[in-house]
Amino acid sequence: MKIMDDKVVIVTGGGKGIGFGISTAFAKEGASLVITGRTESTLKNAKENLEKNYGIKVLALTADGSKMEDVKNVIDKTIEEFGKIDTIVNNAQASKSGVPLADHTIEDFNLAIYSGLYGTFNYMNLAFPYLKETKGSVINFASGAGLAGRPGQSSYAAAKEGIRGLSRVAATEWGEFGINVNVICPLAMTESLVKWKEEYPELYARTIQGIPMGRFADPEKDIGRLCIFLASEDGKYITGETITVQGGSGLRP
Repeated sequence: MKIMDDKVVIVTGGGKGIGFGISTAFAKEGASLVITGRTESTLKNAKENLEKNYGIKVLALTADGSKMEDVKNVIDKTIEEFGKIDTIVNNAQASKSGVPLADHTIEDFNLAIYSGLYGTFNYMNLAFPYLKETKGSVINFASGAGLAGRPGQSSYAAAKEGIRGLSRVAATEWGEFGINVNVICPLAMTESLVKWKEEYPELYARTIQGIPMGRFADPEKDIGRLCIFLASEDGKYITGETITVQGGSGLRP
């Protein structure tokens, strides 16, 4: 029997990058999946890949997490298809990374806050009644950008730190219902990072020198497997935590 047999997992932004790695990890453990995103073709390709390779059921739904009506549709369709929700992974986020604070527009700021913080809130708020029924898990995503105050990441960091605060409060309020809520701060190799590595090999090499493990995380094996643990009975007593998965680069005095 696989760890996630008979479990239903929603992964926002689950069609590519870290989200697809997480989706793959859950698929290998037998979970039924709901993957969301804003690009239908990306979701369709991910659905076909996951169902073909792992023999699971995948519901692919286009959705903008900042819109409550979109999120409600995802939750309603999930219950209609599977009858329950065991885990929500709030991974989706957009931002104008690289733009200095002084050059930010309100539109830039809103992009990060609405896609990340509001998206996470919307999914948590609407899924809560179903998570109570299953004593489920919430896994949210923040970033070292917020923890360390990295330049060019003001709106992104603000959204991510807001997500951490929201998660800690939810962990406090929802513990009595058996729901655990945690945050992961990843440093993972994605399609965009592969492109960046090819375009700026010297900068990539210098970046790697600052990571004690000497590499970026694998979205499936490093990030996805941690999500499996936090959503399983093995990780059930862990809640309200921020876990950095950054190969040691997040070490602080």
